Amino acid sequence: MWIILFGIFLILHGMVHLLYAGQSGRLFELRPEMTWPDRSWLFSKLLGDETTRLLATAALVLIALGMAASGLGIFLRADWWRVAAITSAGLSSLLFFVMWNGKFDVLPDQGGVGILINIAILVLILIFKWPA
Repeated sequence: MWIILFGIFLILHGMVHLLYAGQSGRLFELRPEMTWPDRSWLFSKLLGDETTRLLATAALVLIALGMAASGLGIFLRADWWRVAAITSAGLSSLLFFVMWNGKFDVLPDQGGVGILINIAILVLILIFKWPA
């Protein structure tokens, strides 16, 4: 039962990445005046905000697919689901870190909660070896 719920959770976590992809691609606003990933501390100065948004959107779609695949892999009892989950959670955390604007006032809008969820996923899988 817990394994099924974990698989569903991974799929839903991937869906949230699609919401952020829509935000970064300016398809819609998740919240009024939310400008993520504009003013990324790493990419905006190098590439500009438009290219940064395009990069974030593409990466988020791939991460969402990886998360969804890992959840489906659990249901299929596939051996590769762990690799997909670990890779997706790691890349997601890295992406939100490099797209962060360097300010602590709106961390939830910049993926702060997602990073905590990714850390929990990685701890469950890598340290506790769960689910077995």
